[in-house]
Amino acid sequence: MATPWSTAGHLLELIRTGQASTRGELQRVTGLSRSTVGQRLDQLFAAGWVEAVPGGQSTGGRPSLHLRFDPAHAVVLAADLDTAHAHAAVLDLSGRVLAEHTGELLLDEGPEQVLDELARRFAGLLAAAGIAPAAVCGVGLSVPGPVDQSTGVVVRPPIMPGWDGYPVPGRMQEALVRYAGLPAGVPVLVDNDANLMALGEQRDAWRDCSAFVLVKVSTGIGAGVVIDGRPFRGIDGGAGDLGHIRLHDAPDARCMCGSYGCLAAVASGRALAGQLSALGVASASAADVRAHLDAGHPDAVRLAREAGRRCGEVLVTVVTLLNPGVLMIAGDLAETHFVTGVRELLYQRALPRATRHLQVVTSRLGDRSALAGATAMVVEHLYAPDQANARLAAEDPNRLLEQAR
Repeated sequence: MATPWSTAGHLLELIRTGQASTRGELQRVTGLSRSTVGQRLDQLFAAGWVEAVPGGQSTGGRPSLHLRFDPAHAVVLAADLDTAHAHAAVLDLSGRVLAEHTGELLLDEGPEQVLDELARRFAGLLAAAGIAPAAVCGVGLSVPGPVDQSTGVVVRPPIMPGWDGYPVPGRMQEALVRYAGLPAGVPVLVDNDANLMALGEQRDAWRDCSAFVLVKVSTGIGAGVVIDGRPFRGIDGGAGDLGHIRLHDAPDARCMCGSYGCLAAVASGRALAGQLSALGVASASAADVRAHLDAGHPDAVRLAREAGRRCGEVLVTVVTLLNPGVLMIAGDLAETHFVTGVRELLYQRALPRATRHLQVVTSRLGDRSALAGATAMVVEHLYAPDQANARLAAEDPNRLLEQAR
């Protein structure tokens, strides 16, 4: 009868997360016999998921061997879709980029055209990296809108016209078979961009932070929250939608969602572009705002700092409610006077109890954070114990029967 930590998938979890790195440690953690651990490891070795590498110095006898998850045995395709651009990449299972491409791709052209073009770009990247389509174990997509995790469907996205309710995973699978030669049925996972940025950044440098919040400020404003190592998405993917919290004193500011007074209508990159243009400073996008800030334009600096303070008004409530250890600002307005404004308002208005252990930081991974998060999402899904056991059983149906004895 199977017990906790008794299957090959559970042993893989212990190895992959660093909880055990030798056969002896696996025996101690699981309580399994040496022979049973050996049998389970044989399954993982045969699948190519685990490898034995030289460990620390030996005290005599045979050199010690350490077990590790092999990040090179498969690859992930990941893409970060913005309103007008796509950053696509092939990555190994540790998140190392093997090939990447950034270029214009307009979401308002609709899901069919966008997903077909994305599949063609993935095909080119696989060819450039010399990687066979059969090596792809999964696909992760980052999109600028709420996503229902149970279906992978985008739900009422304010800045993705034509995408509401569209079956993105299935359509992406079809396009990848047609244009990139992938086998049918390769898993496609979809999540909100801020969620994946938060996951990628938290896994990269803040694994010990049990309450992590990332705020992305670009065309719009959104947040990703990681609690106890897991993204918090709400009931249907709507958690973290900071940009559509209403401000009491901006009743005339019209948002892309159709409402008035939203934070994004006042403090996002799109909003700042409009404010600068009204002052005679040509700005069509958040990227233009960033360029003006980098050049030290006084109106851009003033407006960005004030936008940061307006965002800080909302973040006071977020910090008081969640008591995070890290609040990260990311996106086009990170590393600018926007962050100065956030810090000013936050530490001025929030109770000292809520901020005494808070670190307000900016992105470490930059424009690769969503790709890192998408890769982590795919790997942590496919190699979780139950999924891993099911995949092993698909290759050899007798394996689960053996593990259950």
